[in-house]
Amino acid sequence: MRSGLAEVSHPRSSSFLRKRWPQIARKWALKLDDALWAYRTAYKTPIGTTPYKLVYENSFYLPIEMEFKESSAIKHINFDLQGAGEKMLLDLHELEEFRMNAYDSASIYKAKSKEYHDREIIKKDFQEGENVIFFNSKLKLFPGKLKSRWSGPFEVKKVSPYGSLKLWNKDKCDFFKVNGHRVKKYFERAHIGTVCTTYLQAIP
Repeated sequence: MRSGLAEVSHPRSSSFLRKRWPQIARKWALKLDDALWAYRTAYKTPIGTTPYKLVYENSFYLPIEMEFKESSAIKHINFDLQGAGEKMLLDLHELEEFRMNAYDSASIYKAKSKEYHDREIIKKDFQEGENVIFFNSKLKLFPGKLKSRWSGPFEVKKVSPYGSLKLWNKDKCDFFKVNGHRVKKYFERAHIGTVCTTYLQAIP
């Protein structure tokens, strides 16, 4: 669990282990089964059910008759082989329908989440001739907190109706296209002219 691959494969389970047993990371391998069981049997809002029920169709707990190993209940279940086979086929079709319902529920959940986050996005309007700065996410030559990834300013030469911009780099004398979400307007400082000082009293 400490190699790094497990955290990538099971981010949910590793997060659960880190919160539940933060001081005994060396024993996480012994607690992994419990963490996975808790994750698979927990109710998930996007799919409207538990991952366990999505796979096996049944709930993760057994009926009371099966828990106490009632022989009469077991005989009743295994008595009619033909009826059991027909019921199994019916359950398979029902499971497929159940999974489609979970897929539709997850799609609706994602669509609502996207709609909510899209409302928080501030629309940017750019005009040709304006100066903007560009966020370069690939800039990793100078790592550190104080190194800014905003470069520019660049001049806007063309605005696409789909949100892309064509910028002019004055230093390299070339054009390049970027996504409008990765730029913001550049406001130049106001030019301060010559300052004249007038003294109200005579200078000694």
